[in-house]
Amino acid sequence: MLLVYTPHITSRLKFIFKQVCTRILGIEVGFTSKVEELVAHDSLKMSYTKQQLGNEFFIKSHSILFEQGISDLDINIQDWEDTKCFFYNGTKSSIPFDIFAASFFMLSRYEEYLPHLKDEFGRFPKEDSLGFKHKFLHQPVVDIWAYKFRDSLKAKFPNYKFPKRKYDIDVVIDVPTAYYFKHKGMLRTIGGTLSDIGTFRFRQLYQRYLVLLGLKKDPYDTFNWIINKQKQLKKRFNSFFLIGDFSTYDKNVSINKKRFVSLIKVVGDYCKVGLKASYFAVENSKILKKEKNNLEHIINTTLTTSRNSFSKLNLPYTYRNLIDLEIFKDYTMGYTNAIGFRAGTCSPFLFYDLDYEIQTPLEIHSFHLLDFALLDFQSQLDKKERLQRLIHEVKKVDGTLTTIFHNYSFSNEERWKGFKELFTMVLNSTDED
Repeated sequence: MLLVYTPHITSRLKFIFKQVCTRILGIEVGFTSKVEELVAHDSLKMSYTKQQLGNEFFIKSHSILFEQGISDLDINIQDWEDTKCFFYNGTKSSIPFDIFAASFFMLSRYEEYLPHLKDEFGRFPKEDSLGFKHKFLHQPVVDIWAYKFRDSLKAKFPNYKFPKRKYDIDVVIDVPTAYYFKHKGMLRTIGGTLSDIGTFRFRQLYQRYLVLLGLKKDPYDTFNWIINKQKQLKKRFNSFFLIGDFSTYDKNVSINKKRFVSLIKVVGDYCKVGLKASYFAVENSKILKKEKNNLEHIINTTLTTSRNSFSKLNLPYTYRNLIDLEIFKDYTMGYTNAIGFRAGTCSPFLFYDLDYEIQTPLEIHSFHLLDFALLDFQSQLDKKERLQRLIHEVKKVDGTLTTIFHNYSFSNEERWKGFKELFTMVLNSTDED
């Protein structure tokens, strides 16, 4: 066990030390405010204070872990070997930055509580993030800092055997629209037909009626292919189904359609099923509760995992609604228009509520790639190279790569050409050295 001496043991301090030491590095951690306990401890130990006590392993502490609420912090980003960091703490510290304070800033999403302009969907824009501004969005900096901390501990305690973790993947299948043409109802089908005619999309009109007449498969119905891929992998995919009411933003099939309900059940036989909360459910706990209850009725089990439509988050209220409904895993944290690490990590972490100053039971699985972000790259080669770079970044810290692909990403539409191969690259990355 690593024993940490600090004059004040706060909720913030316990949260971030347990995340870095236990959840990332696999080291149990304890805390004390008594010097004699630190001296008597015969294993890993360190002080986290303003002044070093003696010649012990020492990290000079920043004030953020001993504060409450939000303040206007002075953050100076500096280069640190092959990465970047902030909260520089001088040469007397065993490592030159307070990585625990910096990690807390990243994982609590402190910057998202600060004043900023939201995008058209009410989301925190990547352009306002430290990672984007200072060009470290492409790195899981929290995990990199944790490994640097581990290496420094190894040098101080050479006889201690540090545990190892293994690279893994967390595959998400997002289903906002299960079918493109089928099971949409008479009014929507007529509306789609008139739209095709009015915009001279006669090829789509032809395809629409081939599907409706049963002469061709719906282009978004890729679920047999997804299930076959699932059968090749021991770890189950997370499949999120949108079952909310039809709206400007959400256009899935109604859950009153038996074929849609049957599809959810079939996919649930192979994959884990979660709720894709509709656009309006994100802000309305009553709608969210209704959608949760409806999906639980379909899958006949308790629902514990969710993801928001349009990856919309409003901290801390969105996450509080999930906790109130006993949803304990969320896959919304990430950028839809950028590949990288919004929270600076490739490890799941618990949501820390900065208003209430408590660690919550909600586990955040931040995603690092949404398929739409790959559309920014013109060629298949460019897409593959960018994906490979992401995999490499996560593998360097033995983290978990979380990717989101939609069911229609595997269709034969021109814009999604090659995405089956990209998805397979993710699955096969666990077999590589």
